[in-house]
Amino acid sequence: MKRFLEIIMSLAVLVMTASCGGDDPTPVPDPEPAPSPIPSPEQPTDPIDPNAIYNGIVLPAQWPPQRNYSSEIRTGMNPFYLSSKPAIVRAEIGRQLFVDNFLIATTNLTRKYHYPEYYAANPVLIPDQAWEKQGANGGFAAPFSDGVWYDEEDGKFKMWYMAGGGTYSTSGAGITCYAESTDGINWTKPSLNVVSGTNIVRRGAIRDASTVWLDKQETNTSARYKMFEVSGGAGKWAYHYLTSSDGKAWRDASAPSGLVADRSTVYKNPFRNVWVWSMRHNVRVNSGDPYTVRARDYMEHTDPIAGNKSAKADLKYFWFGPWPKEQKHPDYKNNDGSPGIYNQDAIPYESIMLGLFSVWQGPENDVCNKDGVIKRNQIMLGYSRDGYSWFREDMNPFLAVDENSAAWNNGNLQSAVGSPIIVGDKLYFYLSGRRLQNGAEIVTTGLATLRRDGFASMSGNGELLTEALRFKGEYLFVNADVKGSLFVEILDKDGKVISGFSKDDCEKITGDSTKQIVTWKNNKSLKSLANTTIRIKFYLNDGDLYSFWISDETSGESRGYTAGGGPSLSKSGQDVK
Repeated sequence: MKRFLEIIMSLAVLVMTASCGGDDPTPVPDPEPAPSPIPSPEQPTDPIDPNAIYNGIVLPAQWPPQRNYSSEIRTGMNPFYLSSKPAIVRAEIGRQLFVDNFLIATTNLTRKYHYPEYYAANPVLIPDQAWEKQGANGGFAAPFSDGVWYDEEDGKFKMWYMAGGGTYSTSGAGITCYAESTDGINWTKPSLNVVSGTNIVRRGAIRDASTVWLDKQETNTSARYKMFEVSGGAGKWAYHYLTSSDGKAWRDASAPSGLVADRSTVYKNPFRNVWVWSMRHNVRVNSGDPYTVRARDYMEHTDPIAGNKSAKADLKYFWFGPWPKEQKHPDYKNNDGSPGIYNQDAIPYESIMLGLFSVWQGPENDVCNKDGVIKRNQIMLGYSRDGYSWFREDMNPFLAVDENSAAWNNGNLQSAVGSPIIVGDKLYFYLSGRRLQNGAEIVTTGLATLRRDGFASMSGNGELLTEALRFKGEYLFVNADVKGSLFVEILDKDGKVISGFSKDDCEKITGDSTKQIVTWKNNKSLKSLANTTIRIKFYLNDGDLYSFWISDETSGESRGYTAGGGPSLSKSGQDVK
């Protein structure tokens, strides 16, 4: 056995010598360090702050922020996230709109604001029923916030509105009625069972504003429709929370709120899954000041019942008053407390919260009665990326009064909850307007339309470079009206062009489209760039760039929120296939 082992060892030495090329083998180098592991799709190279919300913004520790009404009553708001941007913007939900500079690192393009066109045959709803009369000669058939929505479950436009009340009025207050439409233009008033032979869905309360919310994320079908009615009368106004499975038969769902002012509203911020109580507060800044300023208080809660019970107007919840550059009434410019924020509604649209601000420009009611005029409220827009901080750069009216005293919208314009509704390439905005007839107000409902995403565009000839972005999906889309050309380039986070995604590789974009896919010669999608941080550079010649987004589908769904909904959209309330 010993001899056998010696032979085996000898053979092993010979084999090793032969394999090493003789008695002087080449030294074997030390092993190289193992390469850094390639991040898996679940481990992006640049982590997002774990405290960030859906778009990368990190909210301040004090939330909601505390503001001082006495010093900030007329300062409006300046969103903190525009001066202190996140290192990485999350462009994962919805169309990314150029309504502010949040997405923009550098540009020499110019932001241009756009405004809707009123429907030529306005108004689309008028007080033509006995229960819509108001007083001896007046009539009222229009949302006072209330709601106009598209319900994808049964393919109908649905409107809840305040009617004059006629003989059904309580203490001269209005009632709540329901109308429906197949096209959003021609409306019918169905005969319901709540008050036989009428389209009344709620009466008996001394109501003011009301918010009807079609909650498309609600899993409890009996609470799919939610109503926050402000009722009770002067000095007793409170939110009353009701729910319904069909929007017609309503039931009280909780005890009323604490005291609030009239014209208070509610909306849902689904990006953070909170309900927001937007409470009007008529603020007298100085004790000796005879005038008050119309402003808002803020409260949020994840639960509509608990939140409604605890809501109350209180200046420790002060939110905002008018902005410094609000327009004033051309004929009433005295120091009478104007302008002020008469009302504010809001809704999730694509990747932002869209705010509709009814700005009161004067005069007060007693002056209106004396001079035979209607108070001048015009509807302005604001934009928010956290649901609290509002950006309002453009002080021009989004929905303006008509100076013709006979026009349906001569004064006191009020927004409708649910606007806008998405109808193909257009957005439908509903609103109420007033005119005087024989000394009495006639209040009707009108329609205005705007290009989809058409609030603001980056316009002209030049370039725009985005901030560093994290995205989901594969296919890049733009909403643009290009008379010349548009080319798109993809860069890494440090600004270096990524091979295959240069301007020279990009297929030229021209023409007018609200949904145009972007491709490159050898890259039809951004799939190879998944889980990386990128920047997008746009080269625009003679055009308007409204938005961009990255979709999972070649059909271009954005995953964004669809506001009041619309034909062919998902019943989930988001733009998904």
